Amino acid sequence: MLFDTHVHLNARQFEEDREETIQRALDAGVRYMVVVGFDRETIPLAIEIAEQNETIYAAVGWHPVDAIDMTDEDLQWIKDLSAHPKVVAIGEMGLDYHWDKSPKEVQKEVFRKQIRLAKEVNMPIIIHNREATGDIIEILKEEEAREVGGIMHCYNDSVDYVQACLDMNFYISLGGPVTFKNAPLPKEVAKQVPLGRLLIETDAPYLAPHPNRGKRNEPAYVKLVAEKIAELREMDVEELSERTTKNGLSLFGIK
Repeated sequence: MLFDTHVHLNARQFEEDREETIQRALDAGVRYMVVVGFDRETIPLAIEIAEQNETIYAAVGWHPVDAIDMTDEDLQWIKDLSAHPKVVAIGEMGLDYHWDKSPKEVQKEVFRKQIRLAKEVNMPIIIHNREATGDIIEILKEEEAREVGGIMHCYNDSVDYVQACLDMNFYISLGGPVTFKNAPLPKEVAKQVPLGRLLIETDAPYLAPHPNRGKRNEPAYVKLVAEKIAELREMDVEELSERTTKNGLSLFGIK
């Protein structure tokens, strides 16, 4: 039994075959999924998909690349949606210094607002981080995000930062890059994160794992992530799948 803790079934890449994609995931042993909405277009569809599928859930938040577009009304909308029975987290949120659509200071302010909202509604948060680890950890500390904790989504940074994340009540989630031949960082992280704080994901349709790298990713491929991490940790893949699923259910409060 597998849990894809971060997937974008609400992306346009799945418009033509969303139901078939979900069925392939179920056939591959993926019991649970969290569909992440991150703007005005993807949030309603994330909830709609969750409503239509018993073991699929939704997260609602605002992506840092589009931080400049978020209004106070959008923040209130996210707050209102957090009460939906299938919404289990706020995010993805964070900082992205790779793209320059939204100025850094705007990203930081939107990030802080969403952390405060998550604390208000007592929900875990999902962190998007691209080339901004130091600032993200600083903001999480300043905003006392450990009160709700959450996920470092698709973690792809140094092992040196992992303990700081764990100390703030965050889980480390790994996806397709852990299978890439030229990606030593996530492999090292996979070996060192305590099993009780490890999650797996696809981030589909992005970051497809080897041997599907460069193609459209889909939640069925989270099995490849699990297999690679189990190999790196020299453990049974069934045990890894069971433990990471248990971790996800616990974090999201899914019974």
